[in-house]
Amino acid sequence: MKTRIKELRARHDMTQEDLAKKVGVRRETILYLEKGKYNPSLLLAHQIAKALQSTIEELFLFDEEE
Repeated sequence: MKTRIKELRARHDMTQEDLAKKVGVRRETILYLEKGKYNPSLLLAHQIAKALQSTIEELFLFDEEE
């Protein structure tokens, strides 16, 4: 799964650490999400979308073939 977390985080002038603190996870979790190495829970996806003033659909790009 691909994400637009890094792009949207940059728009809000937010570091990985800033976003991590806002949603209650470690910075490494944000890093793994951005690299597509970790699939978040629905709750975490919702919290990140809310923190970035976005929707889950805008934030996470699902590959229909997977």
